[in-house]
Amino acid sequence: MSTLTSPQVTTTWNIDPVHSTAQFKVKHMMISNVKGEFTTITGTLKLDGEDITRSQVEAAIDPTSINTRDAQRDGHLKSADFLDVENFPSLTFKSTKVSQKAEGELSVTGDLTIRGVTRSTAFEVEELSAPAKDPWGNTRLGLSATTRINRKNFGLVWNAALETGGILVGDDVTITLDVEFIQA
Repeated sequence: MSTLTSPQVTTTWNIDPVHSTAQFKVKHMMISNVKGEFTTITGTLKLDGEDITRSQVEAAIDPTSINTRDAQRDGHLKSADFLDVENFPSLTFKSTKVSQKAEGELSVTGDLTIRGVTRSTAFEVEELSAPAKDPWGNTRLGLSATTRINRKNFGLVWNAALETGGILVGDDVTITLDVEFIQA
């Protein structure tokens, strides 16, 4: 990607938590999606300007920052039934492989840890912007990435049966990241 080539081969970028979101959606009662977000996300990107596939990313999310617009549901999601935030104070991702799929499209595979369980997970990166200067002289870039996981693979197994059949909480969770980085 010519927009990322620079005299410095590798540059370090920090997640700007104010301009970044980690959102999720999951089926509720098998009829609609419930969406939520984590409002506290941190991390770094080591961007290789000559070969993007040698780049690395690490991120952490504070699970106590969950927000689904319902305090009672948020409390339940923080409990031992789900995220167990008292015993597992962080959700993390550390890349292990970056693959170029097409111009502007990447697949970033890495170790996703939720509730102390680590699984290899691939995020599909839809766009990686060109670096740009903000009004204060900082250089920024951004990306959008999505993955889908089965929550049970991470120990999130709580559920309730519905009297009409089916379950209260779906197994598949779509995670969407919109991240803005500031060059360190």
